[in-house]
This record gives sequence, C-alpha cells and structure tokens, in this order.
Amino acid sequence: MLKRFARYIAVLVSLLVTPWALASVEINTADQAQLDSIAGIGPATSRAILEERKKNGNFKDWADLEQRVRGIGERNSVKLSAAGLVVNGQQRSTLTPQDKSAQPMKVSKTSKEVKDANKDEKNSPQSGEAAKTGEAKR
Repeated sequence: MLKRFARYIAVLVSLLVTPWALASVEINTADQAQLDSIAGIGPATSRAILEERKKNGNFKDWADLEQRVRGIGERNSVKLSAAGLVVNGQQRSTLTPQDKSAQPMKVSKTSKEVKDANKDEKNSPQSGEAAKTGEAKR
C-alpha cells in the first residue's frame, strides 16, 4: 500500500513538474526554432537575438538582453519570461516600481475626445474664410 501511494505521488509530481521543465528556453543556447516557440517572439526578434548573441556573446542577465536587443524592454521581458524564456537560468522578475515609472505616460485625450473637438470646431460660428482670418461671422 505504501509503495503504491509513493508511486502515485511520484507520477503526480512528475506530471506537474514536466511541463515547466519542457517549457523553459535558455536564450544563450536556443536556436531560432526554440526562440520562435516562445509566445511573443517572432522570426524577426529571434533573428535579432541570435545576431546579437553571435556578435557580442551571451547575455549576462535580463537587463543586458533588454539593452542589447531592440524591441525587448522591461514590460516585454516580463511577458517573455512568463512564456518560458530564461537568461542564464533566471526568470525575469515582475516590474519594479522603477521599471513602472519608465512606462510611457497615458495620452491626455482619447480619440473620442479628439473627434468631438474636431466636430465642435467644424460646427463653430468661425468657419470658412472668417476662421482663416480670425474674424467672427456676424
């Protein structure tokens, strides 16, 4: 009975661990097909990674990867790490408060607000030649 239970636990653990072990791709040893298998990496990005690795050597850490490969920044590297990419066996941690401050600021006007402003401008009393000269219609 104990052997059977131990065997059951071993099978269960191997089923839980195997997908994680198979899913990780080491960036410093991966070929193009392995890189392409990571969600978020397409052929252009995988070529850029391979060319940079060939030109300047292995990536030391995530910061080195982000600096050397165009298109891979802090936010993208977190997503790639979650998809199974590792650098020197390390996953990318989540964004730090410092990384979050580097995110682009939100645009102050939405596209709807811009459209509404343009519509208001067209319907304003100043239109046509008067609008060009700055004179109001009377």
